Amino acid sequence: MSNTFARPRSRIALVHDWLLGVGGAENTLKSLHELFPEAPIYTLFHNRKFTDGFLPRAVIRPSNLQRLYKFLGSHKLLTPLMPMAIESINLSEFDLVISSSVAFSKGLILKPRTKHICYCYSPTRQLWDWHAEYKKESGHTPRILTAILQHLLRIWDRNASTRVDHFIAISENVHQRIKKYYGRESTIIYPPVELASVATHQPVVLPKIYSQKPNNYFLIVSRLYKHKNIDIAIRAFNKLGWPLVIIGGGPEFKKLKKLAGANVKLLGHQSDEVVRQFYANCMAFIMPQEEDFGITPIEAMSYGKPVLALARGGALEYIQAGVNGEFFEDPLEEVLANGARILKQNLQNYNPEIIKKTAEKFSAKRFKQQIAEFVEKL
Repeated sequence: MSNTFARPRSRIALVHDWLLGVGGAENTLKSLHELFPEAPIYTLFHNRKFTDGFLPRAVIRPSNLQRLYKFLGSHKLLTPLMPMAIESINLSEFDLVISSSVAFSKGLILKPRTKHICYCYSPTRQLWDWHAEYKKESGHTPRILTAILQHLLRIWDRNASTRVDHFIAISENVHQRIKKYYGRESTIIYPPVELASVATHQPVVLPKIYSQKPNNYFLIVSRLYKHKNIDIAIRAFNKLGWPLVIIGGGPEFKKLKKLAGANVKLLGHQSDEVVRQFYANCMAFIMPQEEDFGITPIEAMSYGKPVLALARGGALEYIQAGVNGEFFEDPLEEVLANGARILKQNLQNYNPEIIKKTAEKFSAKRFKQQIAEFVEKL
């Protein structure tokens, strides 16, 4: 099948919450753009330098929050204005709108004839099942104000979900949560994952500055936020004394750097090429947090690497204990450390080719084909 969707008579628009950097949602949007190259991309606000490089051929149309975002240099203070901004986007000229929704873009107000497909990464977690944890991480904002804002946004979010004609969930886990919090059914289409090519499966020599021997270290690739449980992994490996490499940036970087022992290397943000080299040369991959789906474990498995994951969320849908990885039951350093021991003991029993086959089920080609078939049915 072609990588682009043959343009139908109807006009199509894509909508994404914001475009400030690369993540799993942004890579999914990129695949949608490749499938519908003529569709403009509407967003609340964007970093022009990022979008010029990441989506160079796309027509990006920001909301009226763009000027305020540029003035403030941050989007954290804009949250109360986002529902109003997303509702104000005029999409009356389009017959089909596909929203790539992390939080707000499901809330579009469209004409009755315009169909709205929402590709939903998750019902907004800060408002629903993570609302208590979010209060704790809300910084200097008084908790009573955070609670009031969450309450008001929950009412809006639930109401906004009724405007969607068709939900697509990124996993069975998200499918169940859409049903629970929105009372809506959804179709499951897993997001696209950039899989290793045949060439990148071959051993790659890492830059000397990283001083890690091939197949000698565990690997984590993640944004460094508190809910990612990276601190638990570091404490576990501090006790184990085994090499652990952590790639990714975020607000917890300095704190985690101080926590890490000599055997734990935090490398911050790295280029895609360097990340691929670490995937190719690691012993195994670790996902210490619950994810709605979890793209980085799939990327690691495309290199034939087993995964140790917290036994929650999307990981339950593609990891088979003893076949392509192992689980640890609770987000505690002792439990994670025991899971790492089990995985290391069983290392010779994992078949890299079987692990790669698991990853192939989540290719970008498969994603585009399923989305195209879904749209064609409409």
